[in-house]
Amino acid sequence: MTATIDGQKQEYSVKEQRGWYIYDWANSVFSTTVVTLFFGPYITSIARHAADANGMVYPLGIPVDHRSYYGYLISLSVLFQVFFLPVLGALTDFSGKKKRILGWLAYIGAGATVLMYFIKGDNYIYGGLLYLVANLTFGASVVVYNSFLPDIAPEADRDTVSSKGFAWGYVGGGVLLALNLVLYSFPQKFGLDEGTAVRVSLASAGLWWGLFTIIPLRALRNRPATRVPAKNENILATGFKQLFRTLSEMRQYPQTLTFLIAYLVYNDAIQTVISLASQFGADELHISLDKLTLAILMVQIVAFPGAMLFNWLAKAIKAKWAIIVSLVIWTLVVIAMYAFVKTTTEFFIAAAVVALVLGGSQALSRSLYSIMIPKGREAEYYSLYEISDKGTSWLGPLVFSLALQYTKSYRSAILSLIVFFIVGLGILVKVNIRRATLEAGNEPV
Repeated sequence: MTATIDGQKQEYSVKEQRGWYIYDWANSVFSTTVVTLFFGPYITSIARHAADANGMVYPLGIPVDHRSYYGYLISLSVLFQVFFLPVLGALTDFSGKKKRILGWLAYIGAGATVLMYFIKGDNYIYGGLLYLVANLTFGASVVVYNSFLPDIAPEADRDTVSSKGFAWGYVGGGVLLALNLVLYSFPQKFGLDEGTAVRVSLASAGLWWGLFTIIPLRALRNRPATRVPAKNENILATGFKQLFRTLSEMRQYPQTLTFLIAYLVYNDAIQTVISLASQFGADELHISLDKLTLAILMVQIVAFPGAMLFNWLAKAIKAKWAIIVSLVIWTLVVIAMYAFVKTTTEFFIAAAVVALVLGGSQALSRSLYSIMIPKGREAEYYSLYEISDKGTSWLGPLVFSLALQYTKSYRSAILSLIVFFIVGLGILVKVNIRRATLEAGNEPV
């Protein structure tokens, strides 16, 4: 396919788009199997074994309720991303070697995930360190992955291409989750105990991630760098300089900046719900892990048509308003989880509603952002975006964990997230998409 950009024809490869989709298939198992389902309850149980009589553990001498440990881990890992990802984004744009950088990050993250097999006993510190490495490199790889979107699809097709990427991710995450459900439900048939089945499931996510990353690395191609460091200038120093320059220059794109702020606020809450829903189900509702696995598997199945449904809705009412619809539904789900969700059946119903809006809110946000950023600086700008993307957030888990630690109530912790949805939605309403596109030097769709 071809598209005319700045008076010149640009070729887009369907094969490259399909290879790009497969990285979502590859990495989404980390979000589903590790972040959303197994790691939270498992590391909480490991921390419980290490806790004192008051249920407290002391990483680096800091008193932490063992139930809040996982939430703090999420916040800490994303705090690292806040400093690392923008520099990585600038370096990626300068290097012209996106594919190689994507491969290195993917395989470091996949390797750390495989090593989660060895988390056992009361070694919650070891488990926490592996999670920090895996989640940091996962987020970093998605920065590079997202930055390929403007390279592989014209502006008019990006909602569709982005939605297909998320849809393939849900399928990939669901397939491995189904296999892990069988393993966890019948561990004795495989000669395993329950704990070992969980550790095998965690490691399988790393193996899957690494194996299927081969496909996008073969299909995607590098583009020449549009910016080159000055002669004799250290590229790392250039990355840091560019980070501060980017933050300063974003004032030239006020509508893009407004959208980014809105996204970071509302998506922080979305990612918190995704990351901590299984812990809520296990500890508050006492749902067994096999039933939680079924719930997350259902989310993966329903999320595929949900992503395509919201792609259709975006064509009917524009992407911005489709996202607003999804945020209203997210807000209602949080209220329902606080006030009404008390049984396994009600948890499944809430999960089904989440599945319908999950893909749409994420895929459309990604594609909408792509038309509001300047060409040639995609990785740099997506690094700021990735501070709150797949399975990663920092303020939401921090607020959730603090609320849980001091109120001892999961329901109060869940309710605290409603502020993020309301504030994010309020900011998003103010964004003028056409003006943002023009400010970035792109053609309005």
